Amino acid sequence: MTLLVDVVRLDPEVPLPTYARVGDAGCDLVTTVDVELAPGERALLPTGIAVALPEGYAAFVHPRSGLAVRHGVGLVNAPGTIDAGYRGEIKVILVNHDRHETVRLKRFDRVAQLVVQRVEQITWRETDALPESERGAGGHGSTGGYGGS
Repeated sequence: MTLLVDVVRLDPEVPLPTYARVGDAGCDLVTTVDVELAPGERALLPTGIAVALPEGYAAFVHPRSGLAVRHGVGLVNAPGTIDAGYRGEIKVILVNHDRHETVRLKRFDRVAQLVVQRVEQITWRETDALPESERGAGGHGSTGGYGGS
C-alpha cells in the first residue's frame, strides 16, 4: 500500500523526493542552492518543496549516511519533524563536523532523507505510580553493551 501525499514544487526545476531503491524507507531530498560549509559551520538549506501530509502522519528528516561517513556532514536537529499541518518549504539544517575540510554542495545534491510515518495522538493519564517492568528505571548504559572498563 502506498500513501498519496500532495507536494508543491516551490522551485520548478527541483526533482520530487525519490526512493533510491525499492523498499527504501527514506526519499532523498536535495538542496536548491550551492553552499560551502567550513569545519564546524552549519546552514539552513531549502529543498524547493512543500507537502501536505494527511492527518495522523508526520515526516522525519534524517541525515544521509554517505555524507556523514565521507564528509562528516550531519543534521543539527536529527531527525527534523514535519507535522501534518505544516505547509511551508521543507528545509534542512546541515552541519559540517569535519575538523579540517570544507564541504561543498551543489544545487540538486542529495542532502537528507525524508521518512513518512504514521503517528499516534495520545491523551496523558496522570497516575501516582507506573507499573513495574523488567528494566524499571534503569537509564543510560543500564543494559550494558560496552566491553571497556
